[in-house]
Amino acid sequence: MVFNHVLPSRQRRSLKKGLNKQQKELLEDVRRSKGKDKLVRTHVRDMVILPEMIGSKIGIYNGKEFIPIIIEESMVGHYTGEFALTRKRVKHSAPGLGATRSSKFVPLK
Repeated sequence: MVFNHVLPSRQRRSLKKGLNKQQKELLEDVRRSKGKDKLVRTHVRDMVILPEMIGSKIGIYNGKEFIPIIIEESMVGHYTGEFALTRKRVKHSAPGLGATRSSKFVPLK
């Protein structure tokens, strides 16, 4: 497997070391479900997306639920975990107990 023109150095090094058991199982599941329109659910977030995975559907676990992802050509070389964020955006609301007078002011706009 020579991916010098496709993958960055970190991903090439990861693949050069070889895939671990979970990564091999994920790759086999993706190969099996390639022609079928089936979602492959996985907890493996450190798998490098390979060119043979293009077009397959993967559900990546983010710690709470499986986020469905369709692998596209632009995703090759990235890790699967990059597409299923584990933290929500912070949404600030009104100030809580013990807030100072100046921070209790909430503008109308």
